[in-house]
Amino acid sequence: MIIKRSRLSRASVGIACVAGFLVVFATACSTGKDAVLQGGGSEFVSPGGRTRMLYEPAQRRAIKEISGESVTDPNVGISLREYSGEVIVLNLWASWCPPCRTETYELKKIADATKGEAVQVVGVDVNDDRTAAADFMNNFQVNYPSIHDPEKRVGLAISGIPLPAVPTTLIIDKQQRVAAVFMGGILESDVLPTVHKVLAEN
Repeated sequence: MIIKRSRLSRASVGIACVAGFLVVFATACSTGKDAVLQGGGSEFVSPGGRTRMLYEPAQRRAIKEISGESVTDPNVGISLREYSGEVIVLNLWASWCPPCRTETYELKKIADATKGEAVQVVGVDVNDDRTAAADFMNNFQVNYPSIHDPEKRVGLAISGIPLPAVPTTLIIDKQQRVAAVFMGGILESDVLPTVHKVLAEN
């Protein structure tokens, strides 16, 4: 896992945090056109420093709105609300992150394996140059959309995970609640069984 440091934006005013099993309610914020999480939420805490966490439905907390401009086209907006009722594989990545290069092939496999199912892979490009990120997506022929998040607002909203660290992958259920968190690089074989388990839930 790679951590890239940079100065935090001063424009923060109401970001909601993705929640896990152990939570501490918090408020933060964000304005502007960049990727944002809207509304109040809670702070994610990794139990015992684990890098992979799975949550049963009764343990899950809903995420708030995550939205932003497309990496490849700033005129196109992407919102997780578009995929309500589907299972979302949400991947935080960056073009400067070597493990993300290997992981991209695995995420493409997941996207291909779930075609025709109510599953959507969505990337969040964290703390990155848009041109470099767009070139990355074109060079790797990425077959799923990505939100451009240069201010790390989505990443910083997931408090309690050592962010802005990439790669990190979240499985979000059909009710837009966090069902699983994978910190560090993933393989299709790591994630796909969890995706299908969550997809099979009523």
